[in-house]
Amino acid sequence: MPKIIENVRELLLDEAKRQIAENGYARTTIRSVATACGLGVGTVYNYFKSKDVLIASFMLDDWQECIQKMRREDTNDTEAFLRCIYLSLQDFAKTHTSLFRDSDAAKVFATVFAERHKLLRDQLADIVLPICEQTGHVGKRFLAEFVSESLLTWTMAEKPFEDIYAVLCLLLKN
Repeated sequence: MPKIIENVRELLLDEAKRQIAENGYARTTIRSVATACGLGVGTVYNYFKSKDVLIASFMLDDWQECIQKMRREDTNDTEAFLRCIYLSLQDFAKTHTSLFRDSDAAKVFATVFAERHKLLRDQLADIVLPICEQTGHVGKRFLAEFVSESLLTWTMAEKPFEDIYAVLCLLLKN
């Protein structure tokens, strides 16, 4: 009788995330994840067509949680709203720091980086657009994209929120 394992997808994602953090991109394989989960390699391929899809899946799940947290924040308090975005981005970066700093992963994902970066920026721009609409600026969408790019870039560069916020205040002034 075949064994029944609950939440196989989540089990695989959690194990892949753990292995990436501990062993790095190159040493994490479909086989190592399957073995650690007590599953056959074919079972993993039933859920994920490659290691890169497996990695992208756990990062996407974490990013969607991050986005939902940002969307729940009240836009009426601009500083608290932008701080929430900053802290959410910072948490996401910390969660995946081993992958972001992994040179093997960087080589593999370099081809899709620009596309993914634009996607993240556009998603953030949708979230910050309401505070940009409160300004007297004409190009509100561009402003939202600029604020989002600034938040992404400077948060990843580990700049303090206060420094980023001081500049954003000048941009968001009515």
